[in-house]
Amino acid sequence: MVGQTARAGGVFSCKMEPMTDSAGPASFGRVDPDGTVYVTTGEGERAVGQVPDVSPDEALAFFVRRYEALELEVTLLEQRLNSGAVSPDDARHTIKNLRKSVSEANAVGDLAALETRLEALQPRLAEASEARKAERAKQHEATREAKEAMVAEAEALASGNDWRGGVNRFRQLLEDWKKLPRIDRATDDALWHRFSSARTTYTRRRKAQFAEQSARWGEAKAVKEQIIEEARSLADSTDWGPTSGAFRDLMTRWKAAGSAAREHDDKLWAEFRGLQDQFFGARTAAQSAQDEEFTGNLVAKEELLAKAEASIVPVKDVESARAAFRTFLEEYHALGKVPRDAMRGLDNRVRAIEQAVRKAEEDEWKRTDPEARQRAEETVAMLSAEIDKLAAKAEKAEARGDKQAAKKAQDSIATYQTWLDQAKATLADFTR
Repeated sequence: MVGQTARAGGVFSCKMEPMTDSAGPASFGRVDPDGTVYVTTGEGERAVGQVPDVSPDEALAFFVRRYEALELEVTLLEQRLNSGAVSPDDARHTIKNLRKSVSEANAVGDLAALETRLEALQPRLAEASEARKAERAKQHEATREAKEAMVAEAEALASGNDWRGGVNRFRQLLEDWKKLPRIDRATDDALWHRFSSARTTYTRRRKAQFAEQSARWGEAKAVKEQIIEEARSLADSTDWGPTSGAFRDLMTRWKAAGSAAREHDDKLWAEFRGLQDQFFGARTAAQSAQDEEFTGNLVAKEELLAKAEASIVPVKDVESARAAFRTFLEEYHALGKVPRDAMRGLDNRVRAIEQAVRKAEEDEWKRTDPEARQRAEETVAMLSAEIDKLAAKAEKAEARGDKQAAKKAQDSIATYQTWLDQAKATLADFTR
């Protein structure tokens, strides 16, 4: 090939198939007898190279393949641009390079058609540019909204008191922020300033909180150590009542002191609880021994209670029941103390008898109350009079044929009759 010849030991290096398609790319070329190949363009013929020592079809086929390679590049670019697989800027750069390659191509084929196809990509390129611009604007807005949400959350954390979870959340927000793309500089810098300020505010408040908390822990530790010293002096006491009260006061002060640092608080509590257990364990042992002495009193009180329950309840005569209850109480208290675990059950039974007597007294008072009786009599009289009036009204309505008025009066009579029955029952209670 002269200027463009490819040889391998004087022979063309690859076997070419004869070009037989008269309407294909080969139709845009011809071959001189000396092997020079020409391509036909809008400006006329142009030599693209020389392939001696081969048939004209093989020489032409070599340059057709070059054309087909260019055509393939154009086709791939069209497909990538239509699918959005290539950015408008990259596509614009590729089109520029392909135009140069096509205009200078040493190839045989419809080069003008390739140029036309490249030119036809311009509107699509403009559309893709606008779409890319819209997509970037959409991404810009989404990023802005995401960063504004992160700033809002950071500012809420900065004004809150979540000293443990807040640290981890700020760390995660910062990592998420770094993953987001930048937006326009003014907006991005303003949002970052707010986010950074919120972090700084939170960090300062957290440090101040922990410093204050550390001081409180120290104060609580000192108070609890003093309480333990006082508890140590009480642990061996056998003055059960006052000492129990003293330990309750110490517990109240302990709770009011607040918490010390955990590594100290658990140890202090274990020591204080041990002194409490020492005292109350000794008290329980002493009370258990005492309860054994009171078992006889328990048996006697249970027998006395059983007799009182059988003779006083239910109350039939208020005066007799009141006198019997007073006698019972005198005998009951004279029997002495009982084991502590039996006291509540006995007290509940005594209270039940007392309530039965008291209720009987109240019922007797209500039954004999002259004012209440008079009110009941007046209510019966008033309701009876009203029923008589309604009955007369109903008779008049029936006489004049006013069935609706008569029915209304009868309905009212039924209502008043119900009230009258109730009032008579109340009055009857005063005559029993």
